[in-house]
Amino acid sequence: MASSDPRRPAGSENDWLTLGQAAKFLGVAQSTIRKWSDLGRVPAFYTPGGHRRYKRADLEAFLDRSGPGKPARGPLVLVVDDDPQVREVVRINLEMEGYAVRDAANAEDGLAALEEEAPDVILLDVMMPQVDGWEMLRRVQERHGVGSIPVVMFSGQLDAEHEAAERGAQGFVGKPFDLRALIEQTKQIVPA
Repeated sequence: MASSDPRRPAGSENDWLTLGQAAKFLGVAQSTIRKWSDLGRVPAFYTPGGHRRYKRADLEAFLDRSGPGKPARGPLVLVVDDDPQVREVVRINLEMEGYAVRDAANAEDGLAALEEEAPDVILLDVMMPQVDGWEMLRRVQERHGVGSIPVVMFSGQLDAEHEAAERGAQGFVGKPFDLRALIEQTKQIVPA
């Protein structure tokens, strides 16, 4: 049943979901779907009050394009950091830019992931327990050759930037890092 009011989206009431309902439908946080709407990845209708409404068919189409088990559309980024919150924030933001992302909580898991599928770029924390980022960088270069897989290092030690360049890393971002700077360095090395 179409609505004759031009200020309201056409379709039945069940066809349209609120921000909270749409986030639940997609299994993501409200802030995530809000960003996707702002970037145009998920179509949204904006009410006169500025609230978003989502058409169920648009959400289903989005899931068909990019849901679980779908082939990656963009370059693969491997994020290796022992902080789960850092990995999550970086993953979400890279995926919003069109990258496919794998992450690892330590160097050993990162090296294992690398053997399963070589990424297009590695974002690597320097300070990690057991095997640090420097040792992982050395092992990556030993197995795959220096520079064959670009590596961007990040660390709270600002003097590590010079060392990263000396050791063959293609980029460096200080921690706590500017997320935009990390994304931009990734885009410069491997455009999405």
